[in-house]
Amino acid sequence: MKVAIYSRVSTTSQTVENQNRELRAVADRLGWEIVTVLSDEGISGAKGRDERPAFDRLMTMVSRKEIDMIACWSVDRIGRSLQNLVSFLQEINDRNINLYLHQQNLDTSTPSGRAMFQMMSVFADYSRSLIRARVNSGLARAKANGVKLGRPKLELAKKKRIEKLLRDGQSINSIAKLVKVGNGTVHRIHQSLKEAA
Repeated sequence: MKVAIYSRVSTTSQTVENQNRELRAVADRLGWEIVTVLSDEGISGAKGRDERPAFDRLMTMVSRKEIDMIACWSVDRIGRSLQNLVSFLQEINDRNINLYLHQQNLDTSTPSGRAMFQMMSVFADYSRSLIRARVNSGLARAKANGVKLGRPKLELAKKKRIEKLLRDGQSINSIAKLVKVGNGTVHRIHQSLKEAA
């Protein structure tokens, strides 16, 4: 059986090493042929395929039927959006590609495995909703306590300096470094100058 291992971590301070080591051990034990090991590091599971290069490569392999199975550490490594997870499962099922989830000891080559995967997808989506609710609650509490949220206002002197440097023909990147602001800030000022002209 040709298997692609897929691993993911949300932050750059985490590593996929443990996930990959465990999945390789399972593949050795079950006699699977590992075709590739794909990893997205520092990328949230809420991100879509277009923002996860390894996942995009995996789905290209699925569409070309280059593999028989995907081995992954856990359902939440694949994604946290119920819609994306269900769509993912449908796509691999349409191509007769199975999914092995190590933490859940799940194999979608069986009907019970497919049903369990759909139930776990619901819980992954629910978990994401809880996280979002906690973040929003924290923001509301901070706002109620007088904390100013959002981007701090740019000092007028810095804005004037950026405008002058833009008029002098400096690049957005060099101005951002010189004035110690983000490229987006310089770009917004550049746009407003163009619109005013």
